[in-house]
Parts: sequence; C-alpha cells; structure tokens
Amino acid sequence: MTACLTRAPRACTTPATDRSAAPAAEVRTRVVVPLRFADGYATTADVVTFHGLADGKEHLLLGLGAWRERVAGLAGGGTAPLVRPHSECLTGDVLGSERCDCGPQLREAVERIAGEGGFLLYLRQEGRGIGLYAKLDAYALQDAGLDTYEANRALGRGEDERDYRAAAQMVRAMGVDRIRLLSNNPDKAAQLEAYGVGVDAQVPTGVHLSEANRRYLTVKRDHTAHTLDLDGLIA
Repeated sequence: MTACLTRAPRACTTPATDRSAAPAAEVRTRVVVPLRFADGYATTADVVTFHGLADGKEHLLLGLGAWRERVAGLAGGGTAPLVRPHSECLTGDVLGSERCDCGPQLREAVERIAGEGGFLLYLRQEGRGIGLYAKLDAYALQDAGLDTYEANRALGRGEDERDYRAAAQMVRAMGVDRIRLLSNNPDKAAQLEAYGVGVDAQVPTGVHLSEANRRYLTVKRDHTAHTLDLDGLIA
C-alpha cells in the first residue's frame, strides 16, 4: 500500500512495508498529567516520551481512558485502541484560530479517546510539516486567492510533508500493532499500515465548520479525499 495518496511529488516518499522502515523506539518517561479544557471538560492523561524516534522530534503520546485494558485485550482479539495522530497547530490548538479545524478536533479527540481507551499522538508537524512561519506565509497566499495546497506548492513545498513513521514507532513501543484510527485523512491510514501498524477501522471526526475554514474544509474533501460530510453544511 502506498503512502503517497495525497502528496505532491517533492514531498512524496513511499515507506517500505517491513518493520525495518520504522525501527523500534523505547519509552523514555511516563508522567500523569491532569487536563482541563476551556469549556470545563477534564480528564487525566498518561503522557509518554520516547527514545529513538526516526525524525528526532519531541512527539508526545497521551494515554487516555482505559488504554491499558485496550492494549491488554489485543492478544485475545479484543477491540483495538482508538488512536488519533494529531499534528501540532499553534494557531488552532492554542490561539483558537478558526482558519482550520485543528483546535476543535483536538478537543473532540481527547474526550472520545478517553471514553473508549486509546492514544492521542501529539506530533510536532506544524503546517502539514512545513513549519509555523511557512504556514503563515501560506496563509498570506491563501488571502491572495490560493487554496491551502496551492499555497504550499507556491512556496516550493509539498502539499503535505508529514511522515508518520514516528507515529508508528510510538504506537508499537506501547505494545500495539493494530488500531482504530480517529482521522478523516486517508494518507494517515496508508502510511501507518505501510509502517507496520494495522488499521482495523478509520473513524471520522466531527465536522467543525466556521465561516473562516469553509474553503479549507471543502478543498480537503475534494482534493485529498478527507472523509468530511459537508453535505447540508456548505451550500
């Protein structure tokens, strides 16, 4: 299965399908962190760091809800943990920007995963992998009329430069080789499977529509086959 379903040629890499493509990582630390969101929702996360991640970045895994029970049940054919690989978005996650749906997706994912047991992977891949400054440069180009993917290409970057090798390493370091994937993005499923993590099901997130992200969501649905049910929401 290819991992290049949604990528521009510059960013497209096809990972090998064997485990050597994503060598084993090891748990570095595990810390209990109580979480509280602005709307009052609260839960507790086991926040895990790692040694040996392929890209050398400081990604985090948040174990939520009955994640231990989900992991323990895998050997007996139990339901796989619910997992969301969530790419860092300072503007959306922290500042509440409505130009994307990242902040609401993060909030939704934490509650849904806590309810079912699983992991949120907080991945340091701002701007679909191009970085914070370049993402803001792309915003300026979008203000001039380009869509989110055209803007990345105009900057000489790939449409989506994210690589989920480290995400696969993190999941496997927790003793997990199959998951239910909480994501609208088919590229995440393709890459994780190519890196040795089975995807039993792809579970869509909700649709977090605002006037500011209307075009952004439409382009993600139409250009990169995100599973966004926008019918009736966008005229």
